[in-house]
Amino acid sequence: MPITVKSLWDEGGEKLSLSIVTGEQNLDRKLPETAMNRPGLALTGFFQYFANQRLQIFGLAEFTYLKSLSQNDRVERLEELFGQQIPGIVITRNRKVPKDILELAERHKVPVFRTPMVTMNFVNECTVLLEKLTAPQKRIQGTCMELMGIGVLLRGDPGIGKSETALSLIERGYSLVSDDVTEVRRTSRGGLVCWANEVTRYHMEIRGLGIIHVPSLFGVAAIRRQTELDLVIDLKKPTGNEDRTGVHPDTIEIMGVEVPCITLPVRSGRDMANIVEVAALNQKLKELGHDAAKELDDKIISRLTKGRVQHG
Repeated sequence: MPITVKSLWDEGGEKLSLSIVTGEQNLDRKLPETAMNRPGLALTGFFQYFANQRLQIFGLAEFTYLKSLSQNDRVERLEELFGQQIPGIVITRNRKVPKDILELAERHKVPVFRTPMVTMNFVNECTVLLEKLTAPQKRIQGTCMELMGIGVLLRGDPGIGKSETALSLIERGYSLVSDDVTEVRRTSRGGLVCWANEVTRYHMEIRGLGIIHVPSLFGVAAIRRQTELDLVIDLKKPTGNEDRTGVHPDTIEIMGVEVPCITLPVRSGRDMANIVEVAALNQKLKELGHDAAKELDDKIISRLTKGRVQHG
């Protein structure tokens, strides 16, 4: 589903240093495509393959060419450009917007923005932002933490101790991303990114205590705006069937991405924060190519094989 120009303004207005020149009442125009378009060819009068569903970027080349045209030709080309129902225009390098563009933008109800950014830098950053806005997203139950650069999602039944475990980890110097409800987005690289809902961001609910504001109590280092998801940990009541070797790790599919998943039994007196910390460190070692469970399994098989040969 296409986003609107307002979505871009709300999410990236500050980051992209955008200011609205005209058309603030027309921000509901659809942005069907995430790519940008520089309308140099269209300004010459060639509109056969004009990308009219993209945001139009006016940089140094476009302005230089417009200045080379006569007044009548410039107005005629711009009139045809605006007649293509474009979603919006961005003027880079903080250039003054020509009167012709302002008048046509108001007549065709096209929003016009301006940014001090260099054209190529703006195109790159805006493309990334638009891909983020249009990427598939999902809301899942769980508390997300970042430990040593590893994004960990803690899941479990209500009251199992997710927030309490997360609080203990924060006290150890790790960072909270989201509590109880986590937003997840698939990246263009095939991974997953987690962040908190705007309303609940930086807050935690601790049973018996209520709502706390994490950065006020533990400082800004105790929070992260987002993190890549590397590991899912399910906190559950013990069943007696828990994995004791880790040789064949489980995975869980989230939005088509396979993520390593560990089930940890929660028992009275067990330091869950310590175990989650070790699980995150172990996952980091696995990503670096060091798998302790597999190495031990290989050693045992090697020892058994040698024993058979000697007694054969």
